[in-house]
Amino acid sequence: MQAYNAVKLAQFLLLPHLNKCRRAVDATAGNGWDSLFLAVNTPDDAIIYSFDIQKSALVKTRDLLDNHKVLNKVKLIEDNHVNITHHIADQVDFAMFNLGYLPGGGHNITTQAATTTKSVKETLRLLSKGGFITIIAYPGHESGKIEFEEVKKLLSTLPTRMFAVNSWVSVNAANKPPILYVIEKIRSE
Repeated sequence: MQAYNAVKLAQFLLLPHLNKCRRAVDATAGNGWDSLFLAVNTPDDAIIYSFDIQKSALVKTRDLLDNHKVLNKVKLIEDNHVNITHHIADQVDFAMFNLGYLPGGGHNITTQAATTTKSVKETLRLLSKGGFITIIAYPGHESGKIEFEEVKKLLSTLPTRMFAVNSWVSVNAANKPPILYVIEKIRSE
């Protein structure tokens, strides 16, 4: 059994901080697991914004959240995460991006470098001081490799006085394993 894969590690790192969360974002709802993690582990009055462009993903997410009795905390948004500021004007404390394609879905619909980097930039602007963003990138397929490279390039330019950026990758995994980025906003402008 793998002790920590990228998803579990992202959740492990965020968990101690979620008790003070007011607003969080699941930028890529997928099958709903990050939305569920955020909804279950944040205060009762927290709001979770869950984005996906695929209606089928939001249906799965809605059903999962409803089964766990936390649907009332989550706003399901059928839109690309690049439009985050069309739906959220207030600061957010946490955001999770799990890039690539819908697990169990077709590989023809994937997150894209251009929209992901723009969305990350917008989310960084919305992020509160002390807030975190996790990004899991998958360089094992062609569009994922391009997306990973663009995300890495963006994150490497963030000012160190404002953001702490770290990464994690399984060094002995085969086939280009996913990379986890963790960004903490340590200071406001």
